[in-house]
Amino acid sequence: MTTNGKDANRQKKGIRQFLKKLGPGLITGASDDDPSGITTYSQAGAQFGFATLWTAIITFPLMAAIQEMCARIGAVTSKGLTGTLRQHYPRWILWVMIIASFPAIILNIGADIAGMGAVSNLIFPAVPAYIFTITFTILITVCMVFFSYQQIAGILKYICVVLLVYMIVPFLTQTDWLKVIKAIFLPDIRFSKDYIEMLVAILGTTISPYLFFWQATMEAEELKHNVPKIMVDKHLLSDVKEDVTSGMFFSNLVMMFIMMTCGNVLFSHGQHKIETVAQAASALKPVAGEFSYLLFAFGVIGTGMLAIPVLCGSLSYMFAETFNWKKGLDKKFYQAKPFYGIIVVSLGIGLAINYVGVSPVQGLFYTALLYGLTAPLMILVILHISNNKSIMGQYVNKRWSNILGWTSFLLMTTAAVFFLYLQFTS
Repeated sequence: MTTNGKDANRQKKGIRQFLKKLGPGLITGASDDDPSGITTYSQAGAQFGFATLWTAIITFPLMAAIQEMCARIGAVTSKGLTGTLRQHYPRWILWVMIIASFPAIILNIGADIAGMGAVSNLIFPAVPAYIFTITFTILITVCMVFFSYQQIAGILKYICVVLLVYMIVPFLTQTDWLKVIKAIFLPDIRFSKDYIEMLVAILGTTISPYLFFWQATMEAEELKHNVPKIMVDKHLLSDVKEDVTSGMFFSNLVMMFIMMTCGNVLFSHGQHKIETVAQAASALKPVAGEFSYLLFAFGVIGTGMLAIPVLCGSLSYMFAETFNWKKGLDKKFYQAKPFYGIIVVSLGIGLAINYVGVSPVQGLFYTALLYGLTAPLMILVILHISNNKSIMGQYVNKRWSNILGWTSFLLMTTAAVFFLYLQFTS
């Protein structure tokens, strides 16, 4: 075999090994770009043009650091965050975490279902939106209850591909790439109420508390299924870190491209008020073309199908670990009825929210804001666990993990305080 042939084989082998490492980190990162996130990024682009693109550069290392801590906690303890808290910390800390997370997760589920229904109705106007919301809810419920963990994980990994559509749209429109680069590396920071509110929403929807719970639990599940007889070591944790970093990079890249698309197409055409993902998709149609509009719309449906199982799954694992129920997506329904019951109930409540007068617009955006206000507390707890030698042993945080973790805490706390101050003084 020639040298070129050997090099090509090594490259293919390297790519295969890299793809094999991708798992919970990729799914977590991709699910972060859910309809709630897409709404927030669309609003940022439409309202401020390219002025918030710099946030993608800032949030990437921060969310990667926090999610890596959660993944390491799951790998080392073989438990999710709630299970770790239940075993090692006072019960009131666990309940504060659950009470702070539960409303936002339920609201997020409802808002995502509504966003998927509204966008589906745009594509197929003859079918009412409520038919789509009910259909999606039933489909997700059936998949979560009857499919095994491995099947669900495999499906979610394939759905991640749908996010690539958002990286295509800017190339279908006339984009001033020089302005884009300038906006990314030369931040345009404003101290207005609207801008600070948007920053809190962006931080909340990228560094989302429900992802902390999901990452730790799925890492524990993944290791239980794939490496039950292998002790956790530095090599394994290195693979976990690579998976998480890749997922977070992918997530932030998609976030940046959505803001770029809406900033380029909507802001530049004077359409500054975007309240729903359906409105964002509709606004793209006359100025960006039918193909861009359809790509954007189908992307919303795909991300909803990815994110909603993560949302209701994280909630179910939280309750199961809190009350020491039998849990796991690999179990049959009759083996873990309370665990699956939370999944069914959370999806049912999320669907019902759309029929009791709660606006999907407010739901999507204020979910992100609620996450932005509660995330600092969660980050503080995660930092304490990941630096606790009695729990993590030799795998406590290194210096850079702590630097990035505390930076995340301070940044989100500052943004939240600024936001509350502006709410009461303006």
